[in-house]
Amino acid sequence: MKLVMEIITISEEYIRLDNLMKYSGLCNSGGRAKYLIQNGEVKLNGEVCTMRGKKIRSGDMVEYQNKTVKVENAAG
Repeated sequence: MKLVMEIITISEEYIRLDNLMKYSGLCNSGGRAKYLIQNGEVKLNGEVCTMRGKKIRSGDMVEYQNKTVKVENAAG
């Protein structure tokens, strides 16, 4: 299985995990993001994360299925 990585640039200090999933296209709604996160289907930096409000910061990597999203801050 091939992994797909996408880099998402944010302008704030952090983005909530559920919002990142919607923004990056990992899922199509907030309700779906909540479901996936609470069911342990999402990994943050290689570990399962069940906190949908978790603050995702620059350098963090979120995985769902075969997709990985890396977060970078616009300020560098």
